[in-house]
Amino acid sequence: WYQRRVREAVVSTQSTGHYYITNNLRDVWLVFRQLFDTTSSTYTYIIGCAVTRLAAIIDPVYEKVSRDVKMISELDLNLKFALNTHCHADHVTGTAALRTATGCQTIISKASAAKADLYLVDNEKILIGELVLESRSTPGHTDGCMTFVLHSHKMCFTGDALMIRACGRTDFQQGNARTLYHSVHSRVLSLPEEFSVYPAHDYQGRTQSSVREEKLYNPRLTKPEDEFVKIMDNLGLRYPAKLDVSVPWNMKCGPTEADDKDILADIVANKPPPA
Repeated sequence: WYQRRVREAVVSTQSTGHYYITNNLRDVWLVFRQLFDTTSSTYTYIIGCAVTRLAAIIDPVYEKVSRDVKMISELDLNLKFALNTHCHADHVTGTAALRTATGCQTIISKASAAKADLYLVDNEKILIGELVLESRSTPGHTDGCMTFVLHSHKMCFTGDALMIRACGRTDFQQGNARTLYHSVHSRVLSLPEEFSVYPAHDYQGRTQSSVREEKLYNPRLTKPEDEFVKIMDNLGLRYPAKLDVSVPWNMKCGPTEADDKDILADIVANKPPPA
């Protein structure tokens, strides 16, 4: 009965290929958790289909893999995919360790040139049970940045491309301020204003924003393009503390075993992985 009622609530729009769910069943359709790593200020997201119990995780952190596996088990979910929005520079990804622990497949943008089981290009759809996650290419912070859009629940997971009242830096890792400006405006801020924005990081305790808020109040992206480029060229930020260890590991999809004491020690010591 439950599955029949949920399926009857789905409305397919052939013109866009998206699926929308009537409000009375929206909350029971999605299993959702937002988790946080205090060291890197990284948000990890678990998205699960309440009908099939299949799930995906977005931007997992290596040191938090045991937490994530426990949470997925407690939610009675079967992890199908572990996704990265891009090749991160501030933490080591937990995708490969999650694959070892759960048998899931790892996913990243093909443009990232990082290793994974599956590679995404612009506009590809990721099926998580009855949920459809759209991948939108949003380069500029890195070449391989992806924003994942869950149209059925009016949610977008923007990685470092768009953050709350901010955006990802563009001074390393193939960064390009003009590319980022056009990516965010054309692929994220073009979504309906009521869509919620879930970034990969926040450093002020904020958990989410909306397309409308960022169109109105983002102090960088509300500016004309040339002014935005000038702002980004003069941020004067220090490089991430874990840059030298994170990027080499993340290009490899991260360590394969969770809680490896030697690997954890190397990460703390900022020691890159073996060649």
